[in-house]
Amino acid sequence: MLFIVQTALELGFLYALVPMALFLSYRVLDIADLTTDGCFVLGAAVSVVMTAAGHPFLGIICAMIAGALAGSVTAFLQTHLGVPSILAGIITNTGLYTINLMVMGWSANVSLLKTETIFSMFKSTGIAGSWHEVLLAAIITILAGILLLLFLRTRIGLSVRATGDNMDMVRASSINPAFTITIGLMIANAMTGLSGAMVGQYQNTVDINGGTGIVVIGLACLIIGETVLGRRTIRKGVVAAVVGSIIYRLIYAIVLYTKVVPVQGLKLITAIVVALAIASPRIKEWIAFQKKKNGFVKPTGKEEV
Repeated sequence: MLFIVQTALELGFLYALVPMALFLSYRVLDIADLTTDGCFVLGAAVSVVMTAAGHPFLGIICAMIAGALAGSVTAFLQTHLGVPSILAGIITNTGLYTINLMVMGWSANVSLLKTETIFSMFKSTGIAGSWHEVLLAAIITILAGILLLLFLRTRIGLSVRATGDNMDMVRASSINPAFTITIGLMIANAMTGLSGAMVGQYQNTVDINGGTGIVVIGLACLIIGETVLGRRTIRKGVVAAVVGSIIYRLIYAIVLYTKVVPVQGLKLITAIVVALAIASPRIKEWIAFQKKKNGFVKPTGKEEV
């Protein structure tokens, strides 16, 4: 059982940056950014290739830069070419498939054999023992969350938040919404690239299809966290992304261990959870209406004259 908890914490912190990125794009900017799947693989590919060349730390930085560039392409398509946000993400995601293959040397997967990664280097310090991967992943994820909160409290960050709330008001305040959208999507995809970079070095491999469905899983983690903590403040939203990711990975690990649901059915369950969670406000309204409807009793019998 301890092994399940440790694995859930490792993967929970490693993947928590994806729901955190979706929180910025989906909740704050109110943009459905579908660049996530390809951007995650891009970050992992850049990180693994540069780690294989002997530069694990530089690989992390370059993965974030690559993710930010991918986000800027999506933002450019949306803000300058008038492409709808969903289609802009799909277009960028499609193009990233070829870009990722190019980064990986036109190979479908790249593995790290006897190569130093940030995790093996941290292990050599002897800190935290067998829990070194959990500690390192937690440090990087928590630091990224703190930096995101600090950014959202700056002037540019407040402008990004205002863009998601009311773009017309932002435009009337002499703030260019194209700039704020670009900044927001670049930061969001940089975080996705960072997550992919850490996962690539953690697993010592990267696969061209490794990001398939990651946006759905990220949304599931974010919504689970918001269900537990609520979504009233920015701070709660960022914390919810981390908590939701850990809870999701814990449930995932328990399901795999107990074999309650076949492995092949986990993606379907994830999709159902996301759909129900997103539709929960409408479902609550319907339930409240039905209760009110059932509570109304029509008068029977003859009225007194």
